[in-house]
Amino acid sequence: MKLLFIVCLSLLSLSSLHAQQIYISRNASVSFFSSTVVEDIEGKSTTANAALDIKSKNIVVKVSNTSFQFKKKLMQEHFNENYMESDQFPYSVFNGKITDDVDLSKEGTFNVNVSGTLSVHGISKPYQTKAAITVEKGIISAKTVFKVKIEDHQIKIPSLVFKNIAEYVEVRISAVFQPKK
Repeated sequence: MKLLFIVCLSLLSLSSLHAQQIYISRNASVSFFSSTVVEDIEGKSTTANAALDIKSKNIVVKVSNTSFQFKKKLMQEHFNENYMESDQFPYSVFNGKITDDVDLSKEGTFNVNVSGTLSVHGISKPYQTKAAITVEKGIISAKTVFKVKIEDHQIKIPSLVFKNIAEYVEVRISAVFQPKK
């Protein structure tokens, strides 16, 4: 009986150690910006979910396409119905890995390379980007900016509004991670 208790206690302590290597964010920010001579378009979401495993350095960011907000209601409607087809493709997801040798269990600021796959509009493409990560008092903050070519994800832009939307959009991701409990 005593041995069983010690084994159970050991397993519980191991599982809590494992949980400490997983950090989550339930209100990550994902935005995109398109600038042309005719019009600037920006969509912002502050309800993305993200997870970071500080041991394996894997990172996942998932955002609901319908959560993006725009200055003009009509832009939001066109984004969801015509371009992203959000009923058919409800989420955009980035699955990646920090490729640098960095110890995220220690405090500091780290500029790292991230390599992964971005799935948008049902199309997955490889991307590489740089990210700034800060570890302070058990909280991890991460930010990145990279460009996405609309055509690479087979998002169709009608010729009537083609001049209104840039060929590339700038994507910004920002998250504050806390240990998973």
